[in-house]
Amino acid sequence: MLNKETYMSEAPIKKVEGITKESTQAMIDHALEIYPEKAKKKRAPHLAPNEGEGACVKSNRKTVPGIMSARGCAYAGAKGVVWGPIRDMVHVSHGPVGCGWYSWGTRRNLVTGVNGVSQFAMQFTSDFQEKDIVYGGDKKLKTLLAEAHDLFPLAKGISVLSECPVGLIGDDINSVAKVASKELDIPVIPCNCEGFRGVSQSLGHHISNDTIRDHIIGTREFAEPETPYDIALIGDYNIGGDVWSVKPLLEEIGLNVKAVWTGDGELEKIAATHKVKLNLIHCYRSMNYMCRVMEEKYGIPWLEFNFFGPTKIRESLRKIAEYFDDNIKEKVEKAIAKYDPIMQAVIDEYRPRLEGKKVMLYVGGLRPRHTVNAYADLGMTVVGSGYEFAHGDDYERTSPEMPEATVIYDDASEHELEQFVDELRPDLVGSGIKEKYLFQKMGIPFRQMHSWDYSGPYHAYNGFPIFARDVDMAVNSPTWKLVKAPF
Repeated sequence: MLNKETYMSEAPIKKVEGITKESTQAMIDHALEIYPEKAKKKRAPHLAPNEGEGACVKSNRKTVPGIMSARGCAYAGAKGVVWGPIRDMVHVSHGPVGCGWYSWGTRRNLVTGVNGVSQFAMQFTSDFQEKDIVYGGDKKLKTLLAEAHDLFPLAKGISVLSECPVGLIGDDINSVAKVASKELDIPVIPCNCEGFRGVSQSLGHHISNDTIRDHIIGTREFAEPETPYDIALIGDYNIGGDVWSVKPLLEEIGLNVKAVWTGDGELEKIAATHKVKLNLIHCYRSMNYMCRVMEEKYGIPWLEFNFFGPTKIRESLRKIAEYFDDNIKEKVEKAIAKYDPIMQAVIDEYRPRLEGKKVMLYVGGLRPRHTVNAYADLGMTVVGSGYEFAHGDDYERTSPEMPEATVIYDDASEHELEQFVDELRPDLVGSGIKEKYLFQKMGIPFRQMHSWDYSGPYHAYNGFPIFARDVDMAVNSPTWKLVKAPF
């Protein structure tokens, strides 16, 4: 069994020495001083000391003009998150090539490919030119869809994701997709996710979920017979192979993972998800909409789980087991007993090198709260956390995980993050690529917590040793002794 003196309990750390509500508020006030009064008034509600319960900050509001933040757009949320990782479809970005980063299929969403290829470096874009803005791009889109089908006849469907100019000029992608679907005899799904819509990429998730609801879900059946243990893995995008770490663990405890949304996902299995017995949701922010739809329409319960770090893995496995019979409960306990000593060995190796280190987090969807206890398992404390595009219910879930009075920030600007890092002096910052080089120049170790910086997986029992190794390499690298911050 685990040594409880070195293994973190399931309760989060409640207090951090030297951090009080007053000191955190003073730090926030200092960061806000640079803003004009109007901007200061708008930003103040988005920064607060953690109160331990409820949403202590406002969220899901438009970014204040002039204050640069790290958000994406609705198109990024639709193409880069929800639709793009599905492996057996063609995903068309309808608009100028300028949004090419999300048009390319080379992000960290790994797929089961051919001949060992796990990333597909393909780009499907209608490449809008000036004449398309003037005369419309409907005909061009129709031609593109036919050509894509000819080039990739085994693709099970095509998604059409609209960029900003498409919505501005009024291109009717819905009618083009409807006609093309009949002519090509495959699903062609229009997604009206123009980048200017909504507050952030979060609306792109919601729009994508709505298109899955309207065009995909319920249109197929699984080939295999139903069992009481059929589940779907929702909101996991196979970053660095996370799905390939989670799925075997769920199968080890006796569950049948019938569909994955959408990392390494398959259209026809997603379409049959209405037949599963439980939806397990990883990224609550991007996929809770569809879980609620399937609960209301098909009576499928859903559960948010967290497989970051052994403490939360153990807790989540037992929560999952409560939905099933004694057979699953017994297998869960066997799995926990099997992996606990292995995880303890990882902790024994890395915790002495990481004990007492402080971390600041700022990512997109779920990781600002899901990884808090993974760091705690290694003896580290998260002293600041926040999201790029969260809603109030995300912060309600975050507050209980965070230590008391630590800073919570929503849609933070580079200036605010720099000020907080300068005052708190964390030993590690975990954030996205946009913040990486600023903090490294400050001499602060950094880990890319959005896409694992070309490492991973970090999820489940297979991922925790990799996570621990990467954190240790970042924090304890001797290179930091050679860095002198220029400011």
